[in-house]
Amino acid sequence: MMNPQQYLTVKALTKYIKRKFDADPYLTDVYVKGEISNYKRHTSGHMYFTLKDENARMLSIMFSSANRKLKFNPENGMQVLIKGDITVYEAGGQYQIYVKEMQPDGIGELYLAFEQLKEKLEKEGLFRLEIKKKLPAFPQTIGVITSPTGAAVRDIITTIKRRYPIAKILIYPALVQGDHAAASIVKAIQMVNKQQKVDTVIVGRGGGSIEELWPFNEEIVARAIHESIIPVISAVGHETDFTIADFAADMRAPTPTAAAELAVPHLDEVLERLLTKKTRLIRAVADQLKHDRKRLETVTNSYVFRNPSALYRQKMEQVDRLTEKLVKEQTYKIKHLQDTHQFLANRLERNHPEKLLKLAVEKKDHLTEQLTKQMEMLLKRKQQLFGQSVSILDALSPLKIMERGYSIAYTADHELVKSSQQLKKDDEMNIRLVDGRIFCKVMSVEESGKNER
Repeated sequence: MMNPQQYLTVKALTKYIKRKFDADPYLTDVYVKGEISNYKRHTSGHMYFTLKDENARMLSIMFSSANRKLKFNPENGMQVLIKGDITVYEAGGQYQIYVKEMQPDGIGELYLAFEQLKEKLEKEGLFRLEIKKKLPAFPQTIGVITSPTGAAVRDIITTIKRRYPIAKILIYPALVQGDHAAASIVKAIQMVNKQQKVDTVIVGRGGGSIEELWPFNEEIVARAIHESIIPVISAVGHETDFTIADFAADMRAPTPTAAAELAVPHLDEVLERLLTKKTRLIRAVADQLKHDRKRLETVTNSYVFRNPSALYRQKMEQVDRLTEKLVKEQTYKIKHLQDTHQFLANRLERNHPEKLLKLAVEKKDHLTEQLTKQMEMLLKRKQQLFGQSVSILDALSPLKIMERGYSIAYTADHELVKSSQQLKKDDEMNIRLVDGRIFCKVMSVEESGKNER
């Protein structure tokens, strides 16, 4: 069995394998093509993704120092051509490729970047027709942003001087190719808007390759054109060249010369239009004067001017009628208001508190008198009923019977004796007479029928 000290650690073995990878010249500057998947851009700017084909896959990383040069944005599913170094990531024990260069497979990198930026800005609404600013018809000053030494500036100046020599031209020098061209163009556009000295601005350059025209495809240039408050004409390259600046501008010209023709009218055409308008104006004024003279003649020969007193008499008669109508209406109105006032006064008098109180007192006295009479009559009826009841009670009273010689017998317990069976010998009893009571003792008790007299 081997000595445990002869076993390698995972770290040592992985480091050994990494050194083998790094020392192999065939794993440096490797050219690989494949499809991007699991793409992720870290906040640090590094790109992590998997490069795969139908049979295999490999982890990939492109550091920010390398990917900042890309003209396009990698996406999942995109076929790419990659140049990089194969190495081992020790912490995970996985081999991966460190990407140094990347370009789309099948189409050019710049073309892809152009289409991606165009789609992005179009979705944001930078190319909408309704936000395009209208070019002034008769500008006084034209601003030109381009290279001061190129052929484009000479073509623009020559065309403007030939067509519209009364316009001023201000040149704003800017780089139109190279790495710093986009920032230079943006700075010039911002200066034009800050100074507010021109009516229209032309941004452009002469023809060239797509790489030479690329500054006009940069996002910062498109946004600067979109944010300009002064109308912008884009004039980049030849008629077949299209840039992002063309879509963002208020007007696209196929060439710098065409941009100058769009920016200013032709002075001869302006003069011709002015002469035409002058002729039309003279004719219109003459027609208006003729019409006004005819109207003046008609008015002068009218009945009113020939006999103004007739109009005056009619107006006086109209004033008299209106005055009479006014007096009648006023009299009617006053009468109506007086009637209304009298009605309200009568109503107020009828509802005056003092009068209402007097009526209430009279009603109270009347009701009191009626109540007294009713009470007297009721009392008299009650007295009569009481007398009748007393007479009946007196006639039916046992005392009346007793006055005729009858008496009432009670037991010692004050019970009325109704039967001989209630008493027995030696029981005490009392007899009620009309003038008093007799207390006695029973000597004997005899039932009816035995010793009747």
